[in-house]
Amino acid sequence: MSVSTEFWALFAALIVTMLVLDLGVFHRRAHEVSVKEALLWSAVWVSLALAFGAAIHHVYGPPAALAYLTGYLIEKSLSVDNLFVIVTIFSYFGVPSRYQHRVLFWGILGALVMRGAFIALGTMLIAAVHWVIYVFGALLAITGVRMALREETPFDGERNVVVRLVRRVFPVSSEYQGQRFIARVDARWVITPLLLALVMVEVTDLLFALDSIPAIFAVTTDPFLVYTSNIFAILGLRSLYFALAGAVTRLRLLKFGLAAILVFVGVKMLLSEIVAIPIGLSLGVVGGILLATVIASLVATRRDARRAGPSA
Repeated sequence: MSVSTEFWALFAALIVTMLVLDLGVFHRRAHEVSVKEALLWSAVWVSLALAFGAAIHHVYGPPAALAYLTGYLIEKSLSVDNLFVIVTIFSYFGVPSRYQHRVLFWGILGALVMRGAFIALGTMLIAAVHWVIYVFGALLAITGVRMALREETPFDGERNVVVRLVRRVFPVSSEYQGQRFIARVDARWVITPLLLALVMVEVTDLLFALDSIPAIFAVTTDPFLVYTSNIFAILGLRSLYFALAGAVTRLRLLKFGLAAILVFVGVKMLLSEIVAIPIGLSLGVVGGILLATVIASLVATRRDARRAGPSA
């Protein structure tokens, strides 16, 4: 798909404008993000993503819009798993609620650059060596199986290689210095726990990108559709975090749904030369798996609460 410079400029202008409004206007002063505010911003980001999809539909037609929407849904669903890890990271470092948005904001900016580089590299690899797509497919299927079988463990900074390396190389203050990432304490410059939390958020996103970006390549290899669907999905991650942070424990079966999605897109890539699965069907499968898993999680949580009620 040949995308005009004007359409790239429209996308860039929209993202920059929203980020400036987000941090420079609505979150200029650090504050605790309420669930109501988070839900409002989530609605804004989803609406923008859908409006951009409508623009793609108008300019480039239904197939491109469907590929964009499917990629967006895949990245959005897989990013929910990232929320579980972010919750444990913030809990370990004791990040005050009013500073969490700042960490996530700068984490998202880093993700914009990293994912752009990953997508460019992945596109060039697939164009130069087509069989790489089968490698991506196999890795996704294996990752999905491992996700379903793994046991959830809390984040432990004392054993984390990145945290230990940062603490060995840089002096880290024992206390927060407001919302600053770097501060001068006792006549020397130190990094604060807030910056350490930001580093871990960036590392976490890097690891999740290794799964989510190849998954979108199963739908389309067009760099514009892959990047825009990916970016719109992760830009809404901050609001989604504040909206769901208190409810992530209720989605205990979600990892099995995400694992099934990874296996599905992995198999789709492996069989791409044998069976052409329509994008519309892929969208239906991903959406159906996600919806079924969420409903099953809520039903299981309510059932357990009902059983525990009489004995409480």
